[in-house]
Amino acid sequence: MRRSRRRVLVGCCTALALLAIWTITTVVTSLVSPGRFPSPPDVWAAARQIVVGYADATLLQHALHSLRLVLMGFAVAVAIGMPLGTLMGAYRRLDAFITPVFSIVRPIPPLAWIPLAILWLGLGDAAKIMVIFFAAFVPSVINSHTGVRTIEPHLIEASRTLGVRGFAHIREVLVPGAMPMIFTGLRLSLQAAWTTLVAAELVGALAGLGRVLNVAQQDIYPAMILVAMASVAVLGWGTTRLLEIVESRAMPWIAARS
Repeated sequence: MRRSRRRVLVGCCTALALLAIWTITTVVTSLVSPGRFPSPPDVWAAARQIVVGYADATLLQHALHSLRLVLMGFAVAVAIGMPLGTLMGAYRRLDAFITPVFSIVRPIPPLAWIPLAILWLGLGDAAKIMVIFFAAFVPSVINSHTGVRTIEPHLIEASRTLGVRGFAHIREVLVPGAMPMIFTGLRLSLQAAWTTLVAAELVGALAGLGRVLNVAQQDIYPAMILVAMASVAVLGWGTTRLLEIVESRAMPWIAARS
């Protein structure tokens, strides 16, 4: 408890120090021109503007649209990637069958799927969800597969000796044993989803924080760009925090130890 309070205090002091340096360099001394990097008053004015409306929507509408895309792409990626990685780690024949295909897909950057997604699905949200899916899919598969493979062999042998087979073996032995690595994959997948979202929304988006970034860049509006970047950071932090709460509920022994 004391350690967490100290961590919060240090974080607040760091944020205040950065804010002071930002204000001094942009407002007090004008070492950095507003055209290159906005001042705190400029960012505050941009934030007030987008709350009312910018790029054909309000900040809440842009944020909800981006959040919906991320959650849909992330959910589909996890729903497919986590079971697939678990089964690949459990059954070597399935692993040998799927790994060659996965090894071809794995090195492809998620942004490389954008032209194909637009060709298949157009400029709508479906194309963006597809790109986010590929970004979040790979970490989910890899970490689930690794988690199963790193389970100590004597635990698997003990379960087989006790007659645990089939789906019960996966549910009661493999998934609990691989859960730390599975949640690591979920965090990486969520991070990849948010990173890819902005790039996906830069092309043909009617709403979303990526569209705000695109329009602000065309308007040469650095303060609005910073507001959109901060909004992505807040949403990313919030969803990651929710995932950490789920992780602590799923693995209470980890939370108690930390």
